Amino acid sequence: MQNSGPTSGHSGGPVSPLPGRGYFAIGVERISKQLNLGNLMRSAHAFGASFVFTIGAEYKALEARSDTSKATGHVPLYNWRTAGELVLPAGCRLVGIELMEGAVLLPRFRHPPRAAYVLGPELGSLSDEMVARCDHVVQIPTQFCINLAMAGAIVMYDRMRALSEAPRLP
Repeated sequence: MQNSGPTSGHSGGPVSPLPGRGYFAIGVERISKQLNLGNLMRSAHAFGASFVFTIGAEYKALEARSDTSKATGHVPLYNWRTAGELVLPAGCRLVGIELMEGAVLLPRFRHPPRAAYVLGPELGSLSDEMVARCDHVVQIPTQFCINLAMAGAIVMYDRMRALSEAPRLP
């Protein structure tokens, strides 16, 4: 019997873990550590991101040596110098991920079908200019900031879980 892919553990057969419609991208503003960008790119590749982007990244971060999946061969990486230069496809919603007053908690957030998620830098927050550009600001319900590559993976997993056509457990 040929293996037809991942299964959800239920008796209904194989289920695709990826959403059937829309697309997403993930990026980071003012990233400085190449390990974080590499890990974010690897996760983006694994979760099926359409592209990855940076805004104001430090040069050495762009080397992304920890990306062992060679994501840039499969997922485009776009780099912009400022938040004002960021260009997204028509209809794509910009979603900031930030611990801040008034942000929607991730478990309550309804992911747009076409979304670009942006995280802040390792030692800071999204810039005021970036927050102003966001259609939504969402926070992961943690007691304090977590590693940005980990935060990106959590957001991508939540998107996959929320938009998946896989049946829910009772």
